[in-house]
Amino acid sequence: MHELSIVMSIIETVQEELIKHDAEAVETIELDIGDLSGIEMQAFDFAWNCGIEQSILKNAKRVINRIEGTGICKICNTHFHMQQVYDACPVCKNYGAEIIRGKELKIQSLTLTRKKN
Repeated sequence: MHELSIVMSIIETVQEELIKHDAEAVETIELDIGDLSGIEMQAFDFAWNCGIEQSILKNAKRVINRIEGTGICKICNTHFHMQQVYDACPVCKNYGAEIIRGKELKIQSLTLTRKKN
């Protein structure tokens, strides 16, 4: 399950940000996850719940923005919604569209609590 390694990578990145900003806790983490990113959301949720249990994200609110897949046909330049990476163009039926949205997998934002001095 590669979703667990993704969760662990997110935790590591957030820990680095805590240090960089001299913060002690994460209030909110906002993630962008594209429909074409290869993330199985049920597996991601399971991995998230297991992975954050002993981490700095344990009490953080998680917000997920799902990004719809969008492609452009390399033959007829039609923009179209993609549910799968290899969807055919609905106009000319050509495969191999250029994906322009939907492969995102990133931390969009963090809300941190600063250390009290």
